[in-house]
Amino acid sequence: MIEIDGSMLEGGGQLLRVSVALSAVTGKPIRVFNIRAKRPNPGLRAQHLSAVQAVAKLVGASTGKLSVGSREVEFIPSYAESKHLEIDIGTAGSTSLVLQAMMPAMAFAMGPTSVVIKGGTNNPMAPPIDFLKRALFPKLQMLGVSGSLELVRRGFYPRGQGRVRLGMNPVTRLSSLTLRELGQVSKISGLAYSSRLPSHVVERMASSAEDTLLRAGYSDFLISKEILQPEDPQCAVDPGCGIILVAELSRGGVISGDALGVRGKPAEKVGYEGASALIGQLEAHAPVDKHLGDQLAIWVGLAEGTSEMKVSELTLHTLTCIEVIESIVGARFIVDGEKGKPATVVCQGIGLTNKALGRA
Repeated sequence: MIEIDGSMLEGGGQLLRVSVALSAVTGKPIRVFNIRAKRPNPGLRAQHLSAVQAVAKLVGASTGKLSVGSREVEFIPSYAESKHLEIDIGTAGSTSLVLQAMMPAMAFAMGPTSVVIKGGTNNPMAPPIDFLKRALFPKLQMLGVSGSLELVRRGFYPRGQGRVRLGMNPVTRLSSLTLRELGQVSKISGLAYSSRLPSHVVERMASSAEDTLLRAGYSDFLISKEILQPEDPQCAVDPGCGIILVAELSRGGVISGDALGVRGKPAEKVGYEGASALIGQLEAHAPVDKHLGDQLAIWVGLAEGTSEMKVSELTLHTLTCIEVIESIVGARFIVDGEKGKPATVVCQGIGLTNKALGRA
């Protein structure tokens, strides 16, 4: 059993999710201790519990000490069969983070898998589901992943109750990824969205983002508008709004920026924050944004061959992912750069093979 100290580096919930994801996809049992030791309320919270339980259902794992408040977890996986799962987080906890833990094992399952997750789709402390759909999933397709991600219903704080559906086909192995140069901005697309709010909220968010992009010298963009009211099946049960912007680059990279509305924050500020986040990332002249860097680390660690990506900002999240990946699967990373600045990440992946497909 591999022992993982949950207090290392970032010391939060991401370390647990990545550890469980790697255990599930490789079949290696793990024990994670000191879970979320660097958080004000250490130990498992409901959303972390949901992620571990979801992956356990997927791969038929046995678990130990899995309860809210627990500071250690044992995870002993079996394997992922072709199946459909329904997961209810029970709160506005992030559906994106649960998917982050499940997707690697789904990609290396014995057959097609699908999951419907109920919870929060747009949370202040997690990537929005729009980021997975518009930024992460297209890059996974470059690695050889195939599937579909659908937003069935939005879910905001406090009740959540959003629904997301993911279907994935199994891969034999993953290809390496090379994203070294920014290239040119091919196009910028975006979505300003709201549920149970007046239509002018979305209009003001979009207008503010457009003005911010124009002032920065970007003129080729299209921001779509999603204004959901209760009669629409995609409408959230609680009011909420936000914006996401994605720049597609000529050398294959992608940069994103997003912002979430909160009570008392003007819609114009939400639009400005989303556009400014995108512009700031583009100014780093790197083809992989700081959020995508840590999301892709696990995938290049499992891929065949050498991957290389230049990230706009080397985050503690990314460094934590790398540490865990090296500890569990033995992939080797070389990082050229400092935390908080642009950096180049080179990974020699382990070339994991889906044995079920290999036998077929």
